[in-house]
Amino acid sequence: MIRKLRVKLVAAAMLSLVAVLMVILGVILVSCYRGLLSDADRILALLAENQGEFPKLEADFDWESRGPRHHSPELGYETRYFSVLLDEDGQVVDANTGKIAAVDEAAAAEYAQAVWAQGDEGGFFQDYRYLTVPEGEDTRVIFLDYSNQFFYFRHMVRTSVLVAGVGLAAVLLLIVLLSGRMIKPVIESYEKQKRFITDAGHELKTPIAIIQADAEVLALEGEENEWLQDIRQQTKRLSTLTNDLVYLARMEEGPDRLPFLPLPFSDLVAETAQAFQALAKRQNKTFTVDIQPMLTLTGEEKGLTQLVSILLDNALKYASREGEISLTLTRQGRYLRLEVENTAEELSKELLENMFDRFYRGDASRNSRQGGSGIGLAIAKAVVQAHRGKITPWAKGDDRLVITALLPAEGHRGSPVKPRERRRDTQ
Repeated sequence: MIRKLRVKLVAAAMLSLVAVLMVILGVILVSCYRGLLSDADRILALLAENQGEFPKLEADFDWESRGPRHHSPELGYETRYFSVLLDEDGQVVDANTGKIAAVDEAAAAEYAQAVWAQGDEGGFFQDYRYLTVPEGEDTRVIFLDYSNQFFYFRHMVRTSVLVAGVGLAAVLLLIVLLSGRMIKPVIESYEKQKRFITDAGHELKTPIAIIQADAEVLALEGEENEWLQDIRQQTKRLSTLTNDLVYLARMEEGPDRLPFLPLPFSDLVAETAQAFQALAKRQNKTFTVDIQPMLTLTGEEKGLTQLVSILLDNALKYASREGEISLTLTRQGRYLRLEVENTAEELSKELLENMFDRFYRGDASRNSRQGGSGIGLAIAKAVVQAHRGKITPWAKGDDRLVITALLPAEGHRGSPVKPRERRRDTQ
C-alpha cells in the first residue's frame, strides 16, 4: 500500500509538471513560430507593393513614421528573395534573381510555375515562403528565403525539448528522493494503525478466552439458559472478528512476509467449493462449479483458501431465494481467473463501489439477519492484492453479481483444456 501511495504521488507530481511545462513551451514556441510567419509575410507584402523589389528610398526617408511594417533601412540588404512574372497561361514573362545566389532563372521559373499550378495565394514551397499577386493580366510570384530564421527556430525547439527533458529527469529524481519524507507521516500513521490492530487483537484474545471458559463453567455448574447461550455466541463472534482483523493487518503487510509456495490451485478451489455443496442444497440454491484442471500458482495456501471461502460464503448468503451460484476457474493469459457469480435481489452502484470496504453493509437490516462481521470481502481483497492480483465486482444484467479475481499463474502446465474435459458439478 505504501509503495503504491508513493508511486501515485510521484506520478501525480510528474504529470502535473509535464502538463504545465508543455503549456508553457507550447505557448512560447507557437508565439515564436507565428512571429516568424508574420515577419516573413510582412516582407513579402512590402515586395508585392513594389513589383518584387524593395522600394528605392530617399535620403531623408523616415522609417519610424512608416511603422513596424518596413522595420529597418537595412532590410533590403539582409533579405534574400526572387520573383517571377507569369502571364495568364502560366508562361514566364520575366524572372528576377538578382538578390539570391542559390537559384538561377530556370529554377526560379520552375518554382513559379509549380506554385501557379497549385493555385494558392501564399504558403511554403520547399524552404521558401511565397506570395502570388496580380499585376494587370499577369501574376507575380515572390519567393522569400527565410531558411536561416526557421533553422534557428528548429534549433530552439530541439534545445527547449532537450532542456525540458533534462529538467523533468532532475525533478523526477528529486521527487523520488523526497517522496519518502513527504509520505513519512502517512507511513507512520499506517504502521501505528496496523500495530494497534495487531496488539489489540492479541490483547483481546485473552479476556475473550476467559469469558468463553467462564461461560462453559457456568453452563456445567448450573442450568443452561438463553443468557449463557448469548454470551457464548457473542464471544465467538468477537473472537472471529478479532482474528479476522489481525489476519487482515497481516495480509496488508505485503507478500514479503507471507510463506509463498507453488500450489495446485485447481485442487484447492475444488476442495474448498465442495464444502459449500451441502449448504447450498439445504438452502434450495443451485450451486455450479466449473474448474479447469492442472492450474497452479505461487501463493499462501491459507489466504487463498480463505479467499475462495469468503467469495462463496458471500454468494450463498446474499443470493436470492432459491437462486443460483456459480464458481468458475479458468486460465486467462498470464493470470488465473476465479469468478463467483450469484443471483441478487438488488444491485446498486454504491454497493459495487464500496463492497470491499471494511464493515460496509449495503443493507444493514438484511446483513444483520445474515450474520457476519462485514470484513470478509476486505480480507478477500487484501489476499488478492498480497498475491499481486486484482479483484473486481460487476453487475451482469440487473440481477446477477459477479466478483472476478485475477491471480498471476505459476506457468502454463500442459495443453489447453477443452471444454468437455473440464470438471462440472451441479447440485
